[in-house]
Amino acid sequence: MERTTRELQHASAVREMFAGIAPRYDLLNHLLSLNIDKRWRRRVRSKLSDILDDPNAIVLDVACGTGDLSIELQHDANARIIGTDFCRPMLAIAAEKAATIPFVEGDAMVLGFADDFFDAVTIAFGLRNLSNFSDGLAEFFRILKPGGKLAVLEFSSPVVPGFRSIFNFYFSRVLPRIGGAVSGSRGAYEYLPDSVSKFPDQKKLAEMMKEIGFGSVGFEDLTGGIAAIHIGIK
Repeated sequence: MERTTRELQHASAVREMFAGIAPRYDLLNHLLSLNIDKRWRRRVRSKLSDILDDPNAIVLDVACGTGDLSIELQHDANARIIGTDFCRPMLAIAAEKAATIPFVEGDAMVLGFADDFFDAVTIAFGLRNLSNFSDGLAEFFRILKPGGKLAVLEFSSPVVPGFRSIFNFYFSRVLPRIGGAVSGSRGAYEYLPDSVSKFPDQKKLAEMMKEIGFGSVGFEDLTGGIAAIHIGIK
C-alpha cells in the first residue's frame, strides 16, 4: 500500500517520541493507570485462551513497545509469541524483560511476514498511533490465517456520563503534567489525550473492522469504557 508523505512524517514523529520516553514508559503506564492496565492485558489473554493453549499456534503482538502484552500472552501459553515494534529503544527494554520472546523490529503498517501466517494478532494501545487506521487493520488481516483472531486493546470513549467528565479532566489536564514531570517530555503526554480524541469510538472501530473484512466483530468495554477490547475473525 502506498503511504503518503504525511503518513511517513507521522510515523517518524511517533517513533522519535516513543524513543524519548522509553526509559520511563513502564513506570508511567502503571502509575498513571493505577495498574489497571495490567488487568486489561490479562483480559486480552483470556479472550485468546483457545489459541494460546495450542502448541502449534503462532501469535504476533504488534506495536509491542516494552513487551507487556507479549509477556502476558506468554504466561502459561503453549503457543509461540512474537513481538514487533518500530521503536528500537522500546524493543531493547522488551528484550531485557523477556529473553524467551523474539522481538522483531518492524513497522505495523508494512509487516515483513507472509500472508495467512498467524493464528492471532494483537495490538495494545498502538492502533491509534498508526498513520492510517484502516490500512493498519488491512495489514493485520493480510497476515492472519483464515479463522485467525485479531484483538485490539485501545483507549476508547467512556460510556458512563458522570465518569466521562471526570476521566476527560484527568486525561487532558492531570495526566500530561504528571507524565511530563516524570518523563521529561510533556509533549508526549499531551499527544496521548489528543490521539485518543481523534480515534474512532467503540462502534465506529467495530464498523471499520467489518469493512476490512473481519467477521464476528464484537467489543467489550473496560472500566466504564476508558478502554475496550475489539475482537474480529478473518
